[in-house]
Amino acid sequence: MREARAWMTGEFWPTTAEEFFAVSSNHADPHNAFFRQVISYWEMAAAMVLHGAVSAELFVDCNGEGFYLLAKFAPILDEIRARNPGFLTKTSELIVRFSAAAQRYESVLKNMHAQRSSEVSAQETHA
Repeated sequence: MREARAWMTGEFWPTTAEEFFAVSSNHADPHNAFFRQVISYWEMAAAMVLHGAVSAELFVDCNGEGFYLLAKFAPILDEIRARNPGFLTKTSELIVRFSAAAQRYESVLKNMHAQRSSEVSAQETHA
């Protein structure tokens, strides 16, 4: 799981739905299992909150990776959901139902936007 999480959070940065589906829908891709493992883990965790097995406050206090993944795919989320309507829907529902989750997501989204902007600036400087 650690290797899968490291790949998902650090190496897999699709910029188009086509790049996303090249891994997520391709069982021959060696990273497809990593993708499925990480996404299903965080969606299961979100479902536990939605069904009352874990309090939302506790979950949000201790976990950010599910929100990070949703923020990571936010620029192409509509295109992803056009082909895969269930993608990260439990995590999205957390944000709708619990204000603490919405605040955490907004913070992660803001940080990710700043990170992407700084990476683009760095790439332009080196070009």
